[in-house]
Amino acid sequence: MQRRQSSKTPKQPLQGHHKNQTDLSAWCKGGRTDPEKSVENHQTPNSQKNDRQQDSLEQALCYFEKLQDRVSLKKNSVLQQHLATVESIALQRGLPPEGFDVLLNVALSGKFADTVNTCLLKSLVPASVIPESSIISSVSWLCVGKCSGNIQLLFLKWLITVFDFIDHKEQIHALYGFFFSFLQDEKMCPYVCHLLYLLTRKENGESIQWCEMEYYFGMQSHLQALLSLYKLFCPELVTITLPGKMKTYFKNSEGPWKAAINAIRRRSQGNSPLSQPLFLGTAQPQSRKRKWNTQLFIPASSTNRNNLEQDSGKNHVDLYSANKSFPVEQLQTFPQLLENIHHLEFPSQMGSVLTNPLLLHYMNCIKDESVYLRLNYWMGQTLQEECTWCVADNQYEDEFKDFLETVYKTECFLQEGFSSCEEFLYKSLPLWDGFCCRSQILRLVSWIPLGNFSEMKSHLYDPLAQLFFTSSLYFKCSVLESLKELLQNWLNWHVIHLDSASDSQVCSLNTTLSGLVNVVAELIQFVGWISTVALRLENNPTFLLYFILDFYETVCDMYLRYSLPLLIMPPAGVFYPALLSMDSVSLNQLCYIMYRYRTNLVAAKENEQSKKKILQFKFSSQTYQEYNQYIIAMVGCLWTSTAFQKDIHPQGLRMDEELLKKTAMQELKTSFNIVYHPAMMGYAVLFLQQVMGWANIWGKKWNWYLEYLYTQGLKGLKLFIESSINRVSQASRSKAGNTQA
Repeated sequence: MQRRQSSKTPKQPLQGHHKNQTDLSAWCKGGRTDPEKSVENHQTPNSQKNDRQQDSLEQALCYFEKLQDRVSLKKNSVLQQHLATVESIALQRGLPPEGFDVLLNVALSGKFADTVNTCLLKSLVPASVIPESSIISSVSWLCVGKCSGNIQLLFLKWLITVFDFIDHKEQIHALYGFFFSFLQDEKMCPYVCHLLYLLTRKENGESIQWCEMEYYFGMQSHLQALLSLYKLFCPELVTITLPGKMKTYFKNSEGPWKAAINAIRRRSQGNSPLSQPLFLGTAQPQSRKRKWNTQLFIPASSTNRNNLEQDSGKNHVDLYSANKSFPVEQLQTFPQLLENIHHLEFPSQMGSVLTNPLLLHYMNCIKDESVYLRLNYWMGQTLQEECTWCVADNQYEDEFKDFLETVYKTECFLQEGFSSCEEFLYKSLPLWDGFCCRSQILRLVSWIPLGNFSEMKSHLYDPLAQLFFTSSLYFKCSVLESLKELLQNWLNWHVIHLDSASDSQVCSLNTTLSGLVNVVAELIQFVGWISTVALRLENNPTFLLYFILDFYETVCDMYLRYSLPLLIMPPAGVFYPALLSMDSVSLNQLCYIMYRYRTNLVAAKENEQSKKKILQFKFSSQTYQEYNQYIIAMVGCLWTSTAFQKDIHPQGLRMDEELLKKTAMQELKTSFNIVYHPAMMGYAVLFLQQVMGWANIWGKKWNWYLEYLYTQGLKGLKLFIESSINRVSQASRSKAGNTQA
């Protein structure tokens, strides 16, 4: 690679200033590292074995530091021994900060063959932090072209993986233009884009023109990622239209380092907190076993807490007052957040945001789209790589559950779903068995953002329906509960954005009122279909019917409560099982639902008839017709005992007189009124027991029985009868008037 200079970024000095870096000459003379500056002294007990490993590592680093000439690996036992030492210790407990400068200089200087350089780079596993000065000196080696292109690529992959372990990044940010110049290298371009994606700040929007040309030329996803970030910072400079759907922008560049870091953290759970990276957002150390947890650990900006505290005073003066970034690992209090809210520097691994209440408050207060973009990218990559049923031999289901639970709680806090979770669900649901992480997955389903129905049908409704019909009763109820919450979240979103039609988020979601009505209608029809089939499969259980009717309690009030011009009646396969249910809870629920349908339809009719406002949407006559058919059936059953004669619904209870006679049942017509209905007969028996000497309930006794039912908590039945039965409705109004008088 030839040295390139950016015309837009002045040359910056490459000298490092890491004050805690240990002088390796002390090691060569047999000296020990200051315990506050060495991770090794904190991570392992003072045993002879560890002492020997420490000595071996010091000797190996001294050997590599003193090496001057090019050395061959073959027949060089000393080199092989030191190489094995570095590799074994790095994989076992990680390397201390002092070792990176030596090993990076050796690997990138071209003194060894690529085999040795590759081994050295793959051994660069941090135990705590990586000095920024080591990165700066390594970048200077890229200018002289001593190492091969493969080693340069491997170095970039390593740098991307350990980006959040670098103690400072100001000098690295100063090299932004230098890294940008390498975009012209076809092989390095994907990884340089990834690195620039991590480094990009608002002031870096000056390099957009060339990137736009390259994007037109190749349409590469990695350049699209960089442009999407530029467009957020400088929308006036990015003129091209980028796809709105998030995708996997970058190739996986973690190599062997991330697995090694995870393994080291699993072994070091019981070590001193001084040797562990600082965790954002909680005082309790969490599990470090998997990627999403390790990525929640962001290294401090110095090698230990003492240095962090010593620097905090300087940062308060210099960093706060100047236009410099404020690292989120130093954010501890709400006043700090308010003081530095426009200077926060988020890590590349955005998992820390999920568990930090202060950062979540920031996301709620400041609509920083770049944070959402980075978080969605990180989360999408993590979900894809760590999904328990998508990754072979994944034994960490409990930790994956915890991660999904954390994501769900974050969505609840922000009151919006993540597009990355939507993509994950669409890709993983066809492979899901309905058992693994069940509650977490269904909770995430409830926060799927509004979208195109055809896409939701193929990626959400169809996979859910297959699992729904073939799973247990409990799973069916869980799905219905999740879909009810999904509907409520959509309706709440509509209410919030009702008066902000010009809001950018509305435009970006492409959810016009007609589009929202169509998507919500399709969801309700889907739930109606699966509910009808489920009731037949499970033989109308009360438990299932409760969740179905609970869903329709939201549907029946959409017009008045959520200002959505849409009402859809439940299908006959749901209405009649509820009407003929043997459980009073289900019947009471149905009565309340029909009362709310009436209230909403009457309000809609009054709005249509009043010429004060031209309505964009009107309920169809079919909705009113279907409601009237259901009301006739309910009144015929519960009140007039004429359901078998007057029910006009195509799937209703109407039967021919000859067929009714063949049943040879006495009092068949009254078998479903409020006295003899299977769900109400228990109340009738108790009522008769309290009024001794009565053999039946009719006349005035009917009214007294009705008052008795009202005292039993059947509010839905009371509201339905008083609103739909003329005689009772008039009596109720008259009684209310007398009370006021």
